[in-house]
Amino acid sequence: MIRIDSVTKRYPDGTVAVDRLSLEIPDRSITVLVGPSGCGKTTTLRMINRMVEPTGGTILLDGEDIQRQPVTTLRRSMGYVIQNAGLFQHRTIVDNIATVPRMLGWGKQRARERAAELMERVGLDPSLAKRYPYQLSGGQQQRVGVARALAADPPVLLMDEPFSAVDPVVRKGLQDELLRIQDELGKTIVFVTHDIDEAIKLGTMVAVLREGGRLAQYAPPAELLSSPADGFVEDFLGADRGIRRLSFFPSAALELTTDAVVPADAGAALITATKAPHLLVTDPDGRPLGWAGRDELTAGDIRTDRLLPYGRPFVPGADSLRVALDCAVLSPVGWAVAVDGGGRVTGVVSQQTIGEAIRAAHTAGRADEEKVAG
Repeated sequence: MIRIDSVTKRYPDGTVAVDRLSLEIPDRSITVLVGPSGCGKTTTLRMINRMVEPTGGTILLDGEDIQRQPVTTLRRSMGYVIQNAGLFQHRTIVDNIATVPRMLGWGKQRARERAAELMERVGLDPSLAKRYPYQLSGGQQQRVGVARALAADPPVLLMDEPFSAVDPVVRKGLQDELLRIQDELGKTIVFVTHDIDEAIKLGTMVAVLREGGRLAQYAPPAELLSSPADGFVEDFLGADRGIRRLSFFPSAALELTTDAVVPADAGAALITATKAPHLLVTDPDGRPLGWAGRDELTAGDIRTDRLLPYGRPFVPGADSLRVALDCAVLSPVGWAVAVDGGGRVTGVVSQQTIGEAIRAAHTAGRADEEKVAG
């Protein structure tokens, strides 16, 4: 565990970057520091590995004051990932990843074998090993940065806005990859971001900091969204925090219907028997092709070239109510398509049904809170 106890950082000109900050960062978790510019997020992160020395207070790592450790030993026990990866441009990818093991005295072959193993773990093609950073995309470079930070198997990983310089699609992929890696390795991760959506998605715990480096609230993401500590936190979370909260409600219990699902070769009798105003048409393997309006259907002849797009499907159980609602809202017919892991349709669900599930989830959540309070 990392314990930050009344830590302050005051610069010679009197500027206070961090003001009496206290946090307990659990082992094997992702703790996210989030807040506006100038709130001390990066300064706090850098005090953990002593790139910045605190003016007051103490930071304990597994009960030991980090000031009592040699700074080089401390830093080698912590992986560090920054924006734009910070790679050595004159070294190949495999040698970039092998940097810390080589500094620790590993042989070249052993270090490169470890690098190759980590390339696979972070989703990098082995063929990239002998390339240089400038030959990789931004997302690939960030994966190299993560692999390099993990190379010596440090128990602690510090990440300073590592995904902020890439586009939204790549960023989502990197976030998903980090969650997968964390599920496998169970590191103690301290992650800095200015993006509240990223904080909510990644954080086991989220620390919201005010300007001047003061702690506004420290809580699990679901609690942060449901019970912001004050107006500052509420404003920082944004007007759509209720939608974000749906990310913590599972979709497994949604009542799906297959009444509005027909195969492309459905006969007239099957089409006529279906009461729904729109029909989801599937291919022979049960995968969605698109929506057909009843008035566009001729007896026994579904024109697959005239179907409306089915939008983005969701996977019940794996995806949240927020994802299901988003799929329904974006659907041209207002219905979300549910699929299994193989992409085969398991049913469809209306916005109305999703709304009922959301109300039920809120009611159950309030009941649980009252039970705990009682």
